[in-house]
Amino acid sequence: MKRVTGIGGVFFKCKDPNQVKDWYKTHLGMDTNEWGASFEWRSSDNPEQKGYTQWSPFTETTTYFAPSTKDFMFNYRVENLVALVEILKQEGVTILDEIEEFEYGKFVHILDLEGNKIELWEPMGELS
Repeated sequence: MKRVTGIGGVFFKCKDPNQVKDWYKTHLGMDTNEWGASFEWRSSDNPEQKGYTQWSPFTETTTYFAPSTKDFMFNYRVENLVALVEILKQEGVTILDEIEEFEYGKFVHILDLEGNKIELWEPMGELS
């Protein structure tokens, strides 16, 4: 079974997310919105299949990355989140919450060996 299939997003803390988004839009041409920016790409195995990678600045006071004290969090795309979580539990990985399901995918958070919070995402619908 494949575990991580790609990077789903990069999330980071900053003083003023709106100013950061504006700076990236002005100077690097990123098409930003209220959540940051989404980069569309195609799967090499199935070129008709779209994929997205999310880039999102958060306020420096966000608790979304907790219990990690780091200023960043990565989101990794996975193929089968339910099966992967069971394997990770058997391997002693810290699972922070229950799998949540939304129209755009399933999510769960884990900690790596240095306490970095990681978001695992199984895309659904047109995002898969």
